[in-house]
Amino acid sequence: MKGNFIKIRFDLHCTWSGFGPEYRIYVNNELFTERTYLVKEPEYYKEMLQVKGPPGRYSIKLEPVEPHHNNFVMSNTHIEHGNGKIHNTTEFEIYA
Repeated sequence: MKGNFIKIRFDLHCTWSGFGPEYRIYVNNELFTERTYLVKEPEYYKEMLQVKGPPGRYSIKLEPVEPHHNNFVMSNTHIEHGNGKIHNTTEFEIYA
């Protein structure tokens, strides 16, 4: 696959009780990961996405897995590796 590689990190704050947080992360509607956590510590998780794709703008979507209802808040989105730009918490761009 041709394209440029970029590594994105963000903090994912989650409040929950009962069953642990369970969610899926999509990049431009393509499933990238599904996670289930069983521990209450820490208060937030550090997520990482590794994307190889053509230059352009991408969006990140976080979706809770039913039937669990957890509250998720993404913050501190930044590029850890690669050539690109963060537009907001859920949008980034890969440069040529």
